[in-house]
Amino acid sequence: MKKSLFVLFSLVLISAFVLSACGGAAPAAEEAMKKDHAEESMEVTEVTFWHAYGTGSAEETAMTALLAQAAEDMPQYKINALQIPFDDIYTKYRTDVASGAGPDMFIAPNDSLGDDARAGLIADVTALADGKLGDYAPLSVEGMSVDGVLYGIPESLKAVAFWYNTDMMPEAPATTDDLKAMMEGGTPVALSFGCYHHWGFFGSFGGEIFDNSWTVVAGDGVAESMSYLNDLYQLSVENGWPKNDSDGLAPFTEGTVAAITNGNWAMGDYKAALGDKLAVAPLPAGPGGAANPLLGVDGYYFNPNSANLEAAIEVALYLTNADAQTMMMNDAGHVPALTTVEVTDPLMLGLLEGFGNAYVRPQVPELGLYWSNFCGTDQVFEAGTPAADWVAEATTNANKSE
Repeated sequence: MKKSLFVLFSLVLISAFVLSACGGAAPAAEEAMKKDHAEESMEVTEVTFWHAYGTGSAEETAMTALLAQAAEDMPQYKINALQIPFDDIYTKYRTDVASGAGPDMFIAPNDSLGDDARAGLIADVTALADGKLGDYAPLSVEGMSVDGVLYGIPESLKAVAFWYNTDMMPEAPATTDDLKAMMEGGTPVALSFGCYHHWGFFGSFGGEIFDNSWTVVAGDGVAESMSYLNDLYQLSVENGWPKNDSDGLAPFTEGTVAAITNGNWAMGDYKAALGDKLAVAPLPAGPGGAANPLLGVDGYYFNPNSANLEAAIEVALYLTNADAQTMMMNDAGHVPALTTVEVTDPLMLGLLEGFGNAYVRPQVPELGLYWSNFCGTDQVFEAGTPAADWVAEATTNANKSE
């Protein structure tokens, strides 16, 4: 009996020694059990989210990784993501919201923000986001707003810039005169002539389309820019150079043209083909000052029908925090809207420089007056109408349409 008690006492001492030697193994196991129990008892809120990133694209791959990280970092939310083709996402969203359905949130460019906000299809999140966007670039917040009301959380910036192959063009043209001289000298450039892509050149000649009251005031500066662009267009025709971004893709990536004007959404294709030879700069400045490309903002928008609006806002703030935007910058080529993201890549730095003087895409109905009256540029480029006459007529017609 005494021997049995001695053995039992010895086992107790050994067990105590082992637990002590493990340095808190029991408390650690207890904490893990508590954590598992807490997660099991946690109330999980489902947030439905739509995006239009193409299957297999760098954007989709990066977003998939970001959502996986969100699932770990935010277990209180279950994010149900659905990919919708870009050509369908706006129509499907509007149709679903009008019927009382739709996702809690979606990400898209701000192309139609103004129209959708005025139609009541996007939720006003001014109060819910109050005090939470202090580190976002002011241009990005402006791009998510309509008449001072906030309708989205900014994610990234987009605008047209000047891309070039450093093997063929060691330095980008700093001025409009430099660019014209290069092209006259035979340097092949694929300028994208179109009412979106060449907007930035208006600023190079001091031109404006609208005044502060959104009256169309396109005058001498716009006419001078169109006359300049016509000179470059005729050089492109004479030399057989591409005259839009799609026709210029293959020649630029294959190294048969030295430069192209396009938005940063094309950076993935350019970088994959040219690698370290790819560089980017602002559109050239002119006698009227810096170029001012039309700046678009991609961001997260919210459904006014959503029962989980606050949860969706928190998810969007997570998906646009510094780590998230760094991931989307490095893996998907997004230009971050958050000013606290550390940017070291020369291409990103070049884009941010080019966007510094950008004109934030206005979310006013009057923008339609530009698209409907100033996009018939073939009258100048092909039919030979003097630029000043064409601009004067387009301005008159635009103001009649108000």
